[in-house]
Amino acid sequence: MTRLTRQRAQAENQNQNQNQNQNQNQDQDQDQDQDQDQDQVQPAQQDQALQQDQVAPQDQAQGTNRRLRHISGPQSALTDYLATNNISASRIRLEADRRRAAAARSRQAQDGRDDEEEEAGPSTGSTGATDAPDSGRNETEAERKKRVKKEQQALAKIKASKLFLKRKRYMRDAEAEDDYARLLLSERLEPVPGQMDNCAICKKRFTVTAYSLSGPEGGLLCAQCSKDQAAKKGKDAKRPRKSASGQGSRRKVQSNILDGTYQTGAKNLTTLCIETLAKNVDLADSLGDLPDKVVDKIARLFSKRRLLSPETLPLFVQPSTTTVKIYDGAKLGSNDFRGIFQTTRNLQHFKARNAIQFKDDVLLYLTGRDFRLLSFNIHGANLLSDSTWTLFFKAQGADLEAIQVYYTDRHFGDEMLALLPLKCPRLKRLKVYHNQKVTNDGVKAIGNIKTLTHLGLHLQHDISPKSLSHMIRGAGQGLETLSLRKMPKANDEVLTAIKNTCRSLRKFRITDSENMTDEGFVDLFTDWANPAIDTIDLQKCRHLESTNPRDNPDGVGLCSDGFRALMKHSGGKLRDLNIHACRHIKRDAFEDVFNKDDQYPHLSKLEISFIEDVDDFVLGRIFRSCPNIREINVFGCMKVKDVKVPRGKVVVGVPNAIGMVIEGRED
Repeated sequence: MTRLTRQRAQAENQNQNQNQNQNQNQDQDQDQDQDQDQDQVQPAQQDQALQQDQVAPQDQAQGTNRRLRHISGPQSALTDYLATNNISASRIRLEADRRRAAAARSRQAQDGRDDEEEEAGPSTGSTGATDAPDSGRNETEAERKKRVKKEQQALAKIKASKLFLKRKRYMRDAEAEDDYARLLLSERLEPVPGQMDNCAICKKRFTVTAYSLSGPEGGLLCAQCSKDQAAKKGKDAKRPRKSASGQGSRRKVQSNILDGTYQTGAKNLTTLCIETLAKNVDLADSLGDLPDKVVDKIARLFSKRRLLSPETLPLFVQPSTTTVKIYDGAKLGSNDFRGIFQTTRNLQHFKARNAIQFKDDVLLYLTGRDFRLLSFNIHGANLLSDSTWTLFFKAQGADLEAIQVYYTDRHFGDEMLALLPLKCPRLKRLKVYHNQKVTNDGVKAIGNIKTLTHLGLHLQHDISPKSLSHMIRGAGQGLETLSLRKMPKANDEVLTAIKNTCRSLRKFRITDSENMTDEGFVDLFTDWANPAIDTIDLQKCRHLESTNPRDNPDGVGLCSDGFRALMKHSGGKLRDLNIHACRHIKRDAFEDVFNKDDQYPHLSKLEISFIEDVDDFVLGRIFRSCPNIREINVFGCMKVKDVKVPRGKVVVGVPNAIGMVIEGRED
């Protein structure tokens, strides 16, 4: 009986072992089926990679080392969409495996803690092992072995993946394979958007997003810590790298050329000091005893960079200041302007541009001050009334030598100009710019000011030739500057009055005339008793005819003969010439003027834009005849294409791929 019982027990054990083996085989088959089902989810690109992986071993078995061609066939719209949005079925599968592995690890850890609690029983004498978190520091030998085993299983699974096999053929040795496998494993362990993780700094639990930042020592940061880190990086950010050259970047150089502030070579020490002061204006208490020229440069740079404000104004206004020049007063209020006149005791010269808040109360306060004001230059003060101007001229006009008024809109009209000969007996400089109120009567009244040496007008009303001639005959004998902007009705009668009256002109400007003729300009510059002129501006004195613009039978405007007479009279001393849009000057006139025998050593700036006959040959002659020429503007000269610009010269306005500015580099 005993033997029969033992035989039955052995038979039952054998049957149980066979059943267990069958169950394990079935589980393995199910896992293989699941892997096959997951592999079918991959897009067409993964199938092509599998085919290439299958071909590679065959080639290696045959002893060939040829490279795979990676030829791919047509792709479906779904495949293109997935590739465009960086959606990969293999990555989705890997993330799912990682989540399942993490869940399994958490369950196993929980089971291990439960088993330890059961073995420990109700005793509470030693709770350090059970209460300690699952970390690498406090793990037992069994936990470490279990973790290493799981890591090896994960690495083996990664090495068996298609992504790893695809990269494997580019790896040199087994060590590189292990490093790449561990890299993929670390990427899988990183949390993805939508999962929970602990902040690397504050250890708080948060939801990972696509915008979560990495911590300084690894890990991800929550929203608040991310903001703190971003603010800290902003404070410690490096300053932008400065250009090594003295002139700055190419864009800055071209901007300076177009602004007219470009200078060749290195900056002088004064300019560098002024720029340093502008960068550290908050540290400056006063300018000390600097010369007026340097203070003026500082004021210009401050205005250019919009640094002039009520806080920086005291740098330029001291009790001993005699000259105040504000080039941008947009940030100053009425109290700031009044404070200037309160601080200075001996103010003689005042200039303010963009003085929008310079109102009647400010001018009335200036009127009541005991100043010996010599010059008054105001720009943009369109809120000053005529009555306030009248009080100002009556109080301060006896010593005034210069009055310059810009952009006063409908104020400062004929009555003010008629008042000047009576109240300002020492007036030498008068400029009325962009004025909408002055008419013919006011222009005639200017002729009564016999002491004028500088006169500039830019009026919105059309002034008749008779009024202009009357003004020139009355005040033109001592004029050194005559500037008449936008005088469309000015004709040869005005030119005749200028020739018969003016004997001391050094700056001559008449623009936008539609009635002056080439014959009138020839008569003006022929046998004129006035010495050679330094600056001449005759821009847009041309024939206006939209139906047939190239024909000019009457010779309206400055044409070829007038240009020849101009250069013959003033070419030897001429420094600045502007004949912008005088399009009826022909090429033969330029060739006659700029020939190999004639030299114009003082000419430094030439404006010949929108003259059709200017080409590369004409520019070459100009460079040879004008050795000190610095800048030539050729906007609209479409025949200028490939001119050779000498070193140190600048040509502005060439329509080519290089840019609108060409700096000469030819020897």
